[in-house]
Amino acid sequence: MALCEAILCALLAVVVGGLYLAGAFRKRRANEPPLAKGSIPWLGCALDFRRDGVDFLRRMQKQHGDIFTVLLGGDYFTFLMDPLSFGTVVKEARAKLDFNEYAHELVNKVFGYEPSQTTHKIVESASTKHLKGSGLVVMTQAMMDGLRTVMFHSLGSAEGGKRWRQDGLFHYCYNAVFRAGYLALYGNKSHESATDSQEAKKDDFQHSEEVYNEFRKYDQLFPRLATSTLSFGKRKEAEHLKRLFWDLLSVKNVYQKDNISRWVSDQEQQLAEEGMPEYMRDRFMFLLLWAAQGNTGPASFWLLLHLMKNPEAMEDVGKEVDRVVKESGQEVKPGREVINITKEMLTDTPVLDSAVEETLRLAAAPLLIRAVVDDMKLKMNDGREYALRKGDRIGIFPYLAAHMDPEIHPQPHVFKYDRFLNQNGTKKEFYKNGEKVKYFTMPWGAGTSMCPGRFFAVNEMKLFAFLMLTYFEVELVNKDEEVPPLDKTRYGFGVMQPAYDVQFRYRLRC
Repeated sequence: MALCEAILCALLAVVVGGLYLAGAFRKRRANEPPLAKGSIPWLGCALDFRRDGVDFLRRMQKQHGDIFTVLLGGDYFTFLMDPLSFGTVVKEARAKLDFNEYAHELVNKVFGYEPSQTTHKIVESASTKHLKGSGLVVMTQAMMDGLRTVMFHSLGSAEGGKRWRQDGLFHYCYNAVFRAGYLALYGNKSHESATDSQEAKKDDFQHSEEVYNEFRKYDQLFPRLATSTLSFGKRKEAEHLKRLFWDLLSVKNVYQKDNISRWVSDQEQQLAEEGMPEYMRDRFMFLLLWAAQGNTGPASFWLLLHLMKNPEAMEDVGKEVDRVVKESGQEVKPGREVINITKEMLTDTPVLDSAVEETLRLAAAPLLIRAVVDDMKLKMNDGREYALRKGDRIGIFPYLAAHMDPEIHPQPHVFKYDRFLNQNGTKKEFYKNGEKVKYFTMPWGAGTSMCPGRFFAVNEMKLFAFLMLTYFEVELVNKDEEVPPLDKTRYGFGVMQPAYDVQFRYRLRC
């Protein structure tokens, strides 16, 4: 009897200890944000959050105000919903609010990559060198070459290209932009003669299609993989796909190609110099592919869809594209080689820039997360101060807090291609409560977590738009087709994807 009692007491101690570690007995302290623990130990509000993050946060904001703490899968997250206070988090020193801790956990879980202490600095340094300034000129040209290969290779003769073709718009855009970006970053098949060159381009065309198909399988599993909600069978599929890409993008295989981007090769070489094993650098290559190409294809889909749904926007952007092409001294004529769109040409497009920014306002929904390194005070824009606990996390979800705020962006659910331009063509400023809002959109994050490849990503989208508007007639198969809703499972992971695809038709203009 005594033994049974001892065992029961031990089990009870384990259960109580587990509940304590899971935060089941946590109480709100003085000056802390309102606390919502949910009804399920450890999980807390995680199921509601994963089901529809926007709806959940909107309800929490209505109930608790612009700052509140919730229990999500064993971790306490404090959400800051006041865009005027974002700077407090974005500008805080890494010694107090650390981005790397959460990022390291995520990339290990979804890519099997274990970052070194210098990984973040290596990525930042290489991106500054190769995805900005003169480096961006080179990468933009490589992307242009990739789009030529992918978008025009299969059209055949000019006469054949004039026939209407039908496809899913999301599939077409994601396929084209991903494949072109893959070739721009990871190089082309080696060739030595003109004959070999044509054969190599054909192989690049076919190979990039195969890579895209496998990438899409993984991409569809990504949100559930990141939130640990995949079924056993789907986890096995994700592991299989990870290993496929570790091999496909291995250091050994990548260096057998020509024209590997310096952005990729420099980072790999620096990791090698600091002693990172080759198998881990193979995994880093996969991380780079997803980081570089997981968002621009979906963003290009939303851009082209909104332009097709808004004739005035399509006309004004089309006129701007035509002007820039004409001023470059190039002509679009039957039988001639596809024009070359340069970085310089892409810097003279204020209307297209506004349309791109509006697209990202509507479609980009990243979640910015920082780990609270030590107990600290968070001061809001209105002067209120809140205590944050060591070990918690703080999150900013700008899609709801800024992008969809009707005071900052009137009619926030409506696509207004010129929303970010004044009548004289200058950039517009935005206000809330009479104060200028610095972080009125945050599609690329901010501060230490700001996407280092954002300039190249925007150029990818604009190159694709230039080519589509210059060379193709496009129209929705169903002209009354509504803009599809967002796939709610992807909130927090960058550019959203549609809940379903829409059919469109396209053909060469000349």
